[in-house]
Amino acid sequence: MKKKIFAICDLEEAYVVRLADYLNTKGLMPYQVLAFTNLDSLGQYAEDNEIEILLISSDAMTDRVKAMRVKRVIILADGEEPGLDREQPVISKYQDSESIARQVMHYAGESALQEIPEHCRILGVWSPVGRCGKTLFALTLAALAAEEGRTLYLSMEGYSGFEPLLRTSYRADTADLLYASKDRTQNLAVALDASVQSYGNLDILPPAFFPEDVRDIGSREWMDFIADIAAAGDYRTIVLDIGSQQQDVMELLDKCEKCYLPVLSDPVSRAKISQFEKNMEALDRQDLLTAMIRIYLPEVTIRSAGAALLDDLVCGKMGQFAGRLLEEAAETAAA
Repeated sequence: MKKKIFAICDLEEAYVVRLADYLNTKGLMPYQVLAFTNLDSLGQYAEDNEIEILLISSDAMTDRVKAMRVKRVIILADGEEPGLDREQPVISKYQDSESIARQVMHYAGESALQEIPEHCRILGVWSPVGRCGKTLFALTLAALAAEEGRTLYLSMEGYSGFEPLLRTSYRADTADLLYASKDRTQNLAVALDASVQSYGNLDILPPAFFPEDVRDIGSREWMDFIADIAAAGDYRTIVLDIGSQQQDVMELLDKCEKCYLPVLSDPVSRAKISQFEKNMEALDRQDLLTAMIRIYLPEVTIRSAGAALLDDLVCGKMGQFAGRLLEEAAETAAA
C-alpha cells in the first residue's frame, strides 16, 4: 500500500532535512516524510500529488499554500505568534523531533507509534483478586530488578499508602508527571527526577493523590507516557503495579514482556479468577490468558518501614520467590 505523504516545508534547509531524516529513520509516523525548503518545489510536487499533512513554518505560510492539494496544514512556529491564523494548529519548532511527531499525530487524529526503548523491559502485575500481596510482590520485583540496572516502579493503584509505608512524602505524583509529558515546554527528565523517590537504582513513582485525576487515561495514553519516561529515565526495567480500577487492563498487559497474576486458593478468589478466565475466552484473548503467569505469593509480615521495608522484602521469602521468577524470565529470554 502506498504511504500517505507527510510534507515538511521550512526555509532553514539544515533544520527541515534533519527533521525529515529523523522521522523517516525512526519510523514514528505511518507516512512517507518529504522535505521541502522553498514554496516552488512544494507547489510543483502538490500539482501531481496529494499531501495528507503539511507541516510548514509560519514564515512560509501564504495564500499560495492554502490553494495547494493539502488535506491538513499544521503551522511550525518559532514561538508565540498571535498573528497566525488560529484555524490552523500551531506547534513549536524548537523541541525534540519525537515531540513534534506526537503533536502532529494528535492534530491529525491519529496516534503516534510510540515505542518502548529496546533496552527497557516492561513487567506487569495485576489481579482481579484483592489482598493477594500484589503490591508487595511488585515492589519486591522492582527492587530486585534494580540490582541489575535502573528500574522504575509505577503504581497505578488508587490508594497505595506509600507515604507511611516508605516514611516519605512526595512532592509530585503520577498525575503531575502525566501532565509534564504532555506539556512539551517542560523537561521530562527533570520532572521525573522531581517526582520519584529513589532507593539506589530503584525509582518509585507514586500514584495520583486523587485517583480521579487519571481515571479516564486509556491504555494507549498510558503506553505513550511509559515510553516517554522509559526514555527520559533511561530505565532498564519498568514494573507496572496495575490497579483494579484501571481502564483497558488487557491492552496494557499485552504490552508487557511478562504478566504476573497473583491468585489465592480460597473459594471467593477462585470464583473471581474463573469469571476472569471466562471473560477472556469470550473476548477471544486466550493468547494473553495463556501468557499470564499465575502465582501464589508467600505470606509476608511487615515489621519495618522506609528503606528497611524494601530490604526485608528482598531478603525474605518474597525476595526469594520474585528472584526465581526473574531468573526464569532471563533464561526464557536467553533461550
